[in-house]
Amino acid sequence: MPSFHINIRKDEEGYYVARCVELPAAMTQGRTEEEVIRRIKEAILLILEATHAEQPRMPSVKAIELVV
Repeated sequence: MPSFHINIRKDEEGYYVARCVELPAAMTQGRTEEEVIRRIKEAILLILEATHAEQPRMPSVKAIELVV
């Protein structure tokens, strides 16, 4: 399973907000850090499933982490 980088911050109202660096469309919020982590995982999986359904003939992709 691929790995993703997640940025989590606490907003002014006390909610945790998470965004996936590699999939900017994957964003969510939650009342606790545990909740926001669970929800961002769900968001990432939904995006990956939708992408796969739209492009069933997409060749295998190799993901690597690159530090610049």
